[in-house]
This record gives sequence, structure tokens and C-alpha cells, in this order.
Amino acid sequence: MITPGKLRIKEAIVVEGRDDTAAVKRAAECLVIETHGFGIKKETWNLIGKAYEEQGIIIFTDPDFSGEEIRRKLTEKFPDAKQAFLPRSQALKKGDIGIENAEPEDIKEALLKAHCTDDTRGGNFMEEDLFRAGLAGKPDSAKRRQELGAIIGIGGGNAKAMLSKLNSFNISREEFDETIRTIDNKGH
Repeated sequence: MITPGKLRIKEAIVVEGRDDTAAVKRAAECLVIETHGFGIKKETWNLIGKAYEEQGIIIFTDPDFSGEEIRRKLTEKFPDAKQAFLPRSQALKKGDIGIENAEPEDIKEALLKAHCTDDTRGGNFMEEDLFRAGLAGKPDSAKRRQELGAIIGIGGGNAKAMLSKLNSFNISREEFDETIRTIDNKGH
């Protein structure tokens, strides 16, 4: 029996495309990286490599020929990556095979079988959190991100990088809120 609600996963999930991302996001809270098929761009390879080193990755491609070829290429480059698999029967809808056709419960089961790491400590931060804390969308947002990164030891960066760092380094919601209060109090 799969637990209700979304899984919170530390590893980045590597999928083929946008529809796969949407399906995974219905089942789990995690970073999802899309390969966009066979022609994986250098920037995407770099992003997957960074995730592989910092938080681990789970390769979760379609159960068809193309998906297996992409899985082979990724596994060659990232041999210690975890692997998630869906049976064709769970990924089939009107003759189309893909992760995007799977039910959230089937996706959760596949990720659990891949021994994903439960990420219960991290805050699972979203863009809204950055806006609310003044870390994005304000004239002094860059300065505030720099201060936050220095205080909690994850370095600075643009809003997208900060969001990724907050989630990748499992910063707790409490630590984040306390640090924002400290930054706010400095300004008064």
C-alpha cells in the first residue's frame, strides 16, 4: 500500500519531457530534469551532473526503445544513478507509451522501488517562498539572497539557483524563517 499524498524525494528525477515532468509532479515533490529526447544539450548534461554529485539522480525514462536508449546514455555517464521503471502496461494509454500516462500511485511505487531518499527534513521551497521573503522581485533581492546564503552556508546566486540550493541542501523551513527574521531585523 502506497502512502497518501505526494512523496518528498531528495534525488532529482531525470525524465524525457514536459508531460513526464507533470506526471511525476502529481506524485512527488522533487526536482525534475528533462532530457528532451536523445539530443541532450550540454547545459542539460551539466545540470544532471550537478544534481548527480549534490543530491543524486533517479533515471525514469519511458518503457520503450527510445526511453531505454536515453537510459543507457545516462547510465553510461552516471553509473551510480538510481533507476526507476514502469511496466509498459502502466504507461500505456490509447497506444501511446510514456511516463506521462501513468497514475500517480504507479509513479510513487516505481520511485519507492528505486529506493528514493525520503526528504522529510527539507522545506520543499517554491518560488512563492522567495517572493514572500523578499528574495525575488524586489530591488534588494540579490543582496538578501547573498545574506541568506552567507548565514546558512550555501552561497548566493540568482533566485532560481537559490531555490535549488535551499531544496538540494535540505534547509529546514525553521532555519529559513529564522534567517529571514535575522536579515529583516538587521534592516531596522
